Amino acid sequence: MSAAGYAAGHLGNVPPVYPYRARRKEIEGRVVLRVQVLPGGTARSVEVLSSSGHAILDRAALKAVRAWRFVPAKRAGAPVAGAIDVPITFRLTD
Repeated sequence: MSAAGYAAGHLGNVPPVYPYRARRKEIEGRVVLRVQVLPGGTARSVEVLSSSGHAILDRAALKAVRAWRFVPAKRAGAPVAGAIDVPITFRLTD
């Protein structure tokens, strides 16, 4: 069985919006989300596997990834439900 994928740019998935309040307070972090992907490529569920340590960043990541499309896993060439871990990094740049 192949793994599910998300190829952010290829599928038109929009990166999470960096919350203004987090930017203003110079909050950075990395959250890892576990996504249960349906055979049609939508997310059945999205949960925080590893928190950034900041609820505001975790919420922004969850909101974005829930709207993403995914490449479903395949078994014998047919799409099947699967799971994928999606890391999201919020980093301030110059």
